Amino acid sequence: MDQNTIDEGKTMGIIAYITFIGTIIAFVMNNDKKNAFASFHIRQMLGIILIGIALNIILRFLPLGSLGFYIGLLPLVLMVMGAIGASQGKLSKVPVLGDQFEEWFKTIG
Repeated sequence: MDQNTIDEGKTMGIIAYITFIGTIIAFVMNNDKKNAFASFHIRQMLGIILIGIALNIILRFLPLGSLGFYIGLLPLVLMVMGAIGASQGKLSKVPVLGDQFEEWFKTIG
């Protein structure tokens, strides 16, 4: 990926990590431009959203106490890591599931 594509997609990539609303805004902004860098980060954030939903469902039924709180912070940590990566122009995948997210959401972008 060339530097021009990265520079053009940085803003949309960062916006994608600002909650679900930011992901929608970045998706709409990228819909016309089809920037590969922004698309990558939108796909990664969609995966983080899925992780958050799954953890929320699981943690509602498991009485884990304080451990559940810390596990519940995982999506937030991944969002911050992704936003930092996007601001630095890096294609940093979500640990463990990043490749899977790219496959699942390959039509986005």
